Amino acid sequence: MHNNYYFLRQLTQALRPQLIGSVVDSCFSQEKDELIISFSRPDFTSAFILKAMLTAQFSTLYFPESFNRARANSVNLFPEIIGEEVLEIVQHENERSFYLAFSNQKALLFKLFGNRSNLIYFEQNRAKTLFHKKFAKDIALDLQHLHRQIKPSKEDFLINQSAPEKLYPTFGDLPGIYLKTQEYEKASPEQKWELIQAVKYSLENPLAFYIIKLNNQTRLSLLPLGEIKKEFTSPIIALKEFVQTYLAEFGFEKNYRLAYQNLTRKHQVATQSRQQITARLKALQTEASYAQTADVIMANLTNIPPRAESVALFDFYQNKERVFKLKATESPQKFAERLYKKSKNQQIEVSQLQERLQDKEEELLQLEIALQELAEISDFKSLKTFIKEHVEAVASPQAVAEKPFRVFQTNGYQILVGKSAQNNDVLTQQFTFKEDLWLHAKDVSGSHVVVKYQAGKTFPEPVIQKAAQLAAYYSKRKTDSLCPVLYTPKKYVRKPKGAAPGQVLVEREKVLLVKPENPFEKYPGS
Repeated sequence: MHNNYYFLRQLTQALRPQLIGSVVDSCFSQEKDELIISFSRPDFTSAFILKAMLTAQFSTLYFPESFNRARANSVNLFPEIIGEEVLEIVQHENERSFYLAFSNQKALLFKLFGNRSNLIYFEQNRAKTLFHKKFAKDIALDLQHLHRQIKPSKEDFLINQSAPEKLYPTFGDLPGIYLKTQEYEKASPEQKWELIQAVKYSLENPLAFYIIKLNNQTRLSLLPLGEIKKEFTSPIIALKEFVQTYLAEFGFEKNYRLAYQNLTRKHQVATQSRQQITARLKALQTEASYAQTADVIMANLTNIPPRAESVALFDFYQNKERVFKLKATESPQKFAERLYKKSKNQQIEVSQLQERLQDKEEELLQLEIALQELAEISDFKSLKTFIKEHVEAVASPQAVAEKPFRVFQTNGYQILVGKSAQNNDVLTQQFTFKEDLWLHAKDVSGSHVVVKYQAGKTFPEPVIQKAAQLAAYYSKRKTDSLCPVLYTPKKYVRKPKGAAPGQVLVEREKVLLVKPENPFEKYPGS
């Protein structure tokens, strides 16, 4: 109930000696939904700072000891109150709002209506400027008409005793819960009236301000309720402590939930990818290979009629007769030759699939370890350390998509791929170091590709192969059956003065012939 009328009533009273007679030094915003106001007075040793946090999820006031204004992304707001003296703090009766009355008939209204909270600047009782312009109707508010008269009689109460919140809408939910602990529902009508008056008196004259844990939520209360964590005599200190505690818990819960969701999602994707790779491997290993089919064709050249489109031959590998489909326009020898080439590619595919399967097994193991570690974390400090150590694993797909380059992972190595000629320059000139491996499709325009170096390790051939395939795939040779790709350490790549975007000179390069494809798209998540 930190925005409850009864708490604000106590808070505005406590703020009077701090603010009345002070002058506004600065008023600015450097976060989307936050406003900071600094007040000074000759008898103050330091400025008094009021911070309004008005997000849709959480609106509150806060009083930091100091602030550091950012040089960028900071904007002055409500310049009309700069230099003006605070004459009064006016709490609206039975309402979650109050205003600071300044000299020269100026005022700043704090409307703390949950997810509709706002700040409104007034001159001569007329609204002039809104902090949140999305609440356009606030421009019609009247400072004097926000007071509400709520004084139900005993007779009114007896009619509505089963629903006291209708007569006392300013109570909020905590007084209702407190009344239940006092066995309100079992009490007689007369006892209920007495309980209501006692609660109202406690809200108007609280013995203390409590930070409580109720239904697994941290709340600020004027009544001793739930599990009392701390209690204070000052509403200003109580609010500061509550906001810090709430934001720490909210930050923990939010980041924990996001980390868990992203880890779980990646585990599901990796599991699906492993299943697809396994299924493809099984199919390749159980079906008759191209080489075996070619062997049968070559062993039966004299048994194949000219221009035949199909022929029944004995398959000595499977020990049975099979029907083989042929091409009428192609000789059996040429047909077998083509199958032998396909067989070579098939063997390469099997090798690549086995490598990807191993990568997926390792990835799944790491994700399972990370999920187990996350399950044991219960404090924000440990969570921050965990996220820092597993930054790639817990990053959301959106965060990955926002990276300046295409990013791929394989065998523990990171591969970066430029997205345009200008982006290639940024990648090669700013994000690549001399020991990184640099690749590019030979003699055509295309993306710069970089494999990040790992200290003390040589680049594995499968990693170079995949990076080369990416360089070929993201080039003008994308549709070729084979593409030559040059590669060399970045220290042998330089950009001549005045060269066009993406243009570089390369020395001491080696050339690798690969099939243009993205090996990470063939099997999702691999």
